Amino acid sequence: MGSRILVLALTSAVAAAVVAGCATVHTTQAGAVGVDRSQAMLVSSAEVDKAASQEYAKTIAAARQKGLLDQDPAQVQRVRTIANRLIVQTGAFRNDAPGWKWEVHVITSNQVNAWCMPGGKMAVYTALIEKLKLTDDELAAIMGHEIAHALREHGREQVSQQMATQLAVGIASAALGLGSGGTQLAGMVANVTFTLPNSRLHEQEADRIGVELAARAGYDPRAAVSVWEKMAKAESGGAPPQFLSTHPSAENRIKDLQVYADKVMPFYEAAVRKRG
Repeated sequence: MGSRILVLALTSAVAAAVVAGCATVHTTQAGAVGVDRSQAMLVSSAEVDKAASQEYAKTIAAARQKGLLDQDPAQVQRVRTIANRLIVQTGAFRNDAPGWKWEVHVITSNQVNAWCMPGGKMAVYTALIEKLKLTDDELAAIMGHEIAHALREHGREQVSQQMATQLAVGIASAALGLGSGGTQLAGMVANVTFTLPNSRLHEQEADRIGVELAARAGYDPRAAVSVWEKMAKAESGGAPPQFLSTHPSAENRIKDLQVYADKVMPFYEAAVRKRG
């Protein structure tokens, strides 16, 4: 028991020291929704983006080999049209984002899911569109949310937190003469994309930035409310979609989305007028 307590004490102390030594950055501008939290990063954007690109290539290659990649040309065109309109608007939050090497694919799957890896590597699963019968506005809400995770570099932040913990555990284990092991960066990026849920704070930030992206792109931001109402129904009918597993409660999320959708309505109205 004494060794356990010592490991925990050493781990906590070293983790705190590592986090304190991280680079503190502002990954995005606040936007109208006011997301302005500084983030502690232990690994560079370039390293994470490279690892994400490698994992994305593997995922896309596997889907292609199984005949599951971009099977419906009309559906792929629909998804990419929405993505392109959203990507243009990412400059409101990051000057560099519109120039990322964006990739967008549709994967045939029974899983209700979508994701955007660091650096703009996206995938939308067919079940998300078909099972929820999404309108373009609703699909834009989800894609804007996922793009927001990439803009805020939530994956990089999660990886940094994992690295800090692993380093702390390794040092504490070495001090006690225990074994330790390492994890490759690419595997960590894949883990935070496909396995680990986002924190509630990350979800809230992505929700708020997502509605602003959609509004600026000319998609009705109020659709974020209707899409999460559909998600809540899907959750009550059985297993929730993967990216709802530890998200904020539907009721609280919808209330927050209503507030921020109203806040960005002027962007939507301006975009609609501009499009004629």
